[in-house]
Amino acid sequence: MTYKIRFLLPIFISVLNFSAFADTGTFDMARWDSIIADVRTRASAKNISDATINATLKSPKFIPSIVKSDKNQAEFKLTLDSYLARVVNKNKVASGRNAHARYPSLLTRVEKQYGVPAHVILAFWGMESNYGEIKSRHKLTDAFFTLIYDGRREKFFGDQLLALMKIADDNKLDINNIRGSWAGAMGHFQFIPTTLASYGVDGNGDGKIDIIDSVGDAMASAGNYLNKLGWDAGQRIARKVILPPDFDTSLLDGKTKKTLNQWAQMGLKTPDGKMIPTGEMVAGLVADVANIKQTTTDDFNPDSDVAPIPVITAYLTYPNFYRIKRWNNSNWYAIAISELSDKLK
Repeated sequence: MTYKIRFLLPIFISVLNFSAFADTGTFDMARWDSIIADVRTRASAKNISDATINATLKSPKFIPSIVKSDKNQAEFKLTLDSYLARVVNKNKVASGRNAHARYPSLLTRVEKQYGVPAHVILAFWGMESNYGEIKSRHKLTDAFFTLIYDGRREKFFGDQLLALMKIADDNKLDINNIRGSWAGAMGHFQFIPTTLASYGVDGNGDGKIDIIDSVGDAMASAGNYLNKLGWDAGQRIARKVILPPDFDTSLLDGKTKKTLNQWAQMGLKTPDGKMIPTGEMVAGLVADVANIKQTTTDDFNPDSDVAPIPVITAYLTYPNFYRIKRWNNSNWYAIAISELSDKLK
């Protein structure tokens, strides 16, 4: 059944934010009720306590701004250099060094236990929440109910809500106090619930896992996750290189893999003009191809007798780079982690 907006239906206000009707003018209450019933059934089947189920279903709200965010995620238009300038700046580096000074023992313990260097943990922390300074504002249960109702990835967000309920139940957390991003990520390292369920660790020994209010739990969980992804502390993440002017840009997708020896034979240099390190390690190559093509076009002058020789930069991407992409499937995010972690060594 689909209900029209009516200002004489106060019963809806107790269940939903009235602004939920703003975008479409209608709200399918039967679908909403069906979602709530399905969550109750699935939660009971997972042996989640009645207390947590009732708390979750007490007054779920539909948040129109979350649907808008989900449907209108902006296309990424910054150049790679602009992106790095934004996320790997001197303030981010200074804050990272201050964070290291605040938690030296904790970072050392995480490094020893999980084999992930402190500067790498700090880089992820800085990228995900600016070392805990960025606080998520959405009540996560409302975010998940809204995204389930929206229907674009109904099963995925339904699974996230059930995982969140199980986490709250097992760790004696008030589910109505758990806040996160509109897309359902939470805590210092922005884990979604299923990731937390698989890799969460009690890092401070208090018998529960709380990655929002416990830095110890958050860091240990991040270290455990990266460890399970196969992090190799003996390898770097990426190396900035200079390409020859006639380099085939189709090789710059990060998916084409060659040995370092093969890349060296193709003329790759370090930024100071030296040969890159060689060997049989396999690596990819990533660059801002669109910007390279635009720069080449802009530099072309048909009236000049001397063609400019562009400086084309790229990044050799090692196995740890691809482990980062299992955390966040973005080449630029992985490059940013590489750059920030190098500056925090």
